Amino acid sequence: MINGILERLRAALVKNKSSRVTSANKNWLPILATSLSVTALVWGVRELKWLQSWELKVYDGMLRSRPAEPPDGRILLVTITEEDIAQQKWPLSDTKINQLLAKLESYQPRVIGLNIYRPEQNNFAAGLKNQNNIVGTCLLSSMGRSEIPPPPNFSIDNVGYNDLIPDNQEDQIVRRSLLFAHSTDSKCKTTFSFAALLAINYLEKQGLEIDFPDQHNFYLGKTYFQTLKANSGSYEGLDTAGYQILLNYRHPDRLAQTVTLTQVLNNQLNPNWVKDRLVIIGTTAASLHPGLYTPYSASPEQPARMPALFIHAEIASQLLSTVLDKRPLIWYWSDWVELLWMWGWSLVGSVLAWQLRHPLLLLAAGGITLASLVGICTALFLQAGWIPLIPPAIALVVSGVIVMAHTTYQTQQQTKAIILQVEQQQEAIAQLNTLLKETTNTTDTTVIRDLHFHTTSTITTPEKKTGDLLLGGRYQISQVLGAGGFGRTYLAQDTQRPGNPSCVVKQLMPARRDPKFLQVARRLFNTEAEILEALGKHHQIPALLAYFEDNEEFYLVEEYIPGHTLGEELPPVQGVQNESFVIDMLKGVLEVLAFVHEHRVIHRDIKPTNIIRSVLDNRLVLIDFGAVKLMQPPTSEQTELATIAIGTRGYAPPEQMAGHPRLSSDIYALGVMGIQAITGITPQELHPDPETGNIIWQQTQINQELAVILDKMVRYHFSDRYQSAVAVLQDLKRITS
Repeated sequence: MINGILERLRAALVKNKSSRVTSANKNWLPILATSLSVTALVWGVRELKWLQSWELKVYDGMLRSRPAEPPDGRILLVTITEEDIAQQKWPLSDTKINQLLAKLESYQPRVIGLNIYRPEQNNFAAGLKNQNNIVGTCLLSSMGRSEIPPPPNFSIDNVGYNDLIPDNQEDQIVRRSLLFAHSTDSKCKTTFSFAALLAINYLEKQGLEIDFPDQHNFYLGKTYFQTLKANSGSYEGLDTAGYQILLNYRHPDRLAQTVTLTQVLNNQLNPNWVKDRLVIIGTTAASLHPGLYTPYSASPEQPARMPALFIHAEIASQLLSTVLDKRPLIWYWSDWVELLWMWGWSLVGSVLAWQLRHPLLLLAAGGITLASLVGICTALFLQAGWIPLIPPAIALVVSGVIVMAHTTYQTQQQTKAIILQVEQQQEAIAQLNTLLKETTNTTDTTVIRDLHFHTTSTITTPEKKTGDLLLGGRYQISQVLGAGGFGRTYLAQDTQRPGNPSCVVKQLMPARRDPKFLQVARRLFNTEAEILEALGKHHQIPALLAYFEDNEEFYLVEEYIPGHTLGEELPPVQGVQNESFVIDMLKGVLEVLAFVHEHRVIHRDIKPTNIIRSVLDNRLVLIDFGAVKLMQPPTSEQTELATIAIGTRGYAPPEQMAGHPRLSSDIYALGVMGIQAITGITPQELHPDPETGNIIWQQTQINQELAVILDKMVRYHFSDRYQSAVAVLQDLKRITS
């Protein structure tokens, strides 16, 4: 695969013809325009928050899919369950609370946090030696809810607010933690959240302090914490008052060591679980508080709601593990990087649709590309990176659909134009035939065939020689490449381009010189040139550089492809070729045939001498489109008229020699070339089966899968063959994979 990509890259670099550069630029225009437009559209939709709920659901899913981390060994959770409430009178008495705190304090914890409101307990933590190790809680006021003050006898420096911030009114999922906020409440005046104060007190015992370098970010020890902005990650217009960070959850089943209130009061507790740890006490009974929604709420293995105690423990654990274990915070890109990321995938979708015109191929490639996007986003999320998935996926798909629709429309328009040109061509041919028949009584005239421009025995045209005057005022002939009944082919230099690059000039000579004949021939020549102009956009077809008339003779100027014909690589010039050569040859020609047939054009003269292997990049180039014919499907009122029999015997199938070529006629000729290459038998030596008409050629030493493909390519009846070049390519790729 890498070799194929490098080969195509090398092929693109060695093309130095101005027509190719112009065509490439034109090809990139719709790709760039589509990708930029779609990116702007998706970005605008995203700014309106129409994608935010989808993106947050994807975020939750990736959070749940991460491998579970080990429990945080620095934290012990003391839970008050439904069973504890059944055994203890609720609310717990002041004496019971102080008894619980004293028992835990005896095991020498580093910090104790009580996540139970005690607004009327005047003796909170009374009698304890290390009251500074105890953290209480209060509740800030908000819309529709009154504040809950802290214990009146307790220092506000040891009180943290208990508020948690769900995301929005739609899902109410807690994805962020509000660590610090300025309080205007009359009683709950603390600046620190309950979980943040627990973590800070724990770290201060270790000599690490908090520092606020600005109003948006802070340090814990030497660890830098960057807070959320309005458009951080996939959020749009987020209220980021205070200091907020994304909550990097641990799996709920592996958060920390847990014991119940009853176990502590009954001394069913290992002292090592408490010593030098952060102990957090709180309720988990749904009858007291139903809990809050988290990203794990959608998991079938987890309860729909998580107790607030666990969420505070998640926040405290995140702060501690980030500072002490270097556990990464969830990071995200800035807006401009996300914009480039989105545009990049939109560009990928556009390029795929431009290169892969077949819907099934595009669907397969698009599916693989989407899977790659998901894989990249998931892999980065495992490294704590939250990058957009939904917007680039939409941009990828929409860009591909738009470019596919554009190329389909463009192909249809080109095909319509070629149909019109071919209709004019057929009309001109009929007129030329009529004019030539008028002279049959006075002179022998050859029948028009191949390119419709020919010499007769009564007309002689001098051969252009090196050093003659410039053709068209710019093309200097340097060598004669070939000559035939239709005219001559020259190698020339374009004197009006830098470096005088080489080009091929084809001289097409009309059979008669009278004005009426020349007028019709001129119209025929122009339509031929326009067809070649449309087909020459493919990199395996020589580009048409110019066409002109000079001294009642017609000239086509085409891109020069340095190399040799495929006839020099096949028997009898060379020996029998191996299977890999045959497969590569078939693929190379089928790729250009797929493009030609897409325009409903039949080449009608596929043979080794009409295929050049470029010495620059080894690609196979299809030449000599003088025999092109458009395949027009018959209607109920019209059937296809027989055309002049064009082709090379041995390579041309029966229906083509009868004047009724099909798209599969070109596939037949290519199949004969494959048989010639792998068996060494020339087309003239191949014989048909007297009963079926199919060619008898197979040998036992040939790979049977390849033999089946070749056999189907050269079936006698066109309806039994492959009906498209793409179908042959798919079978070839299947056997090579």
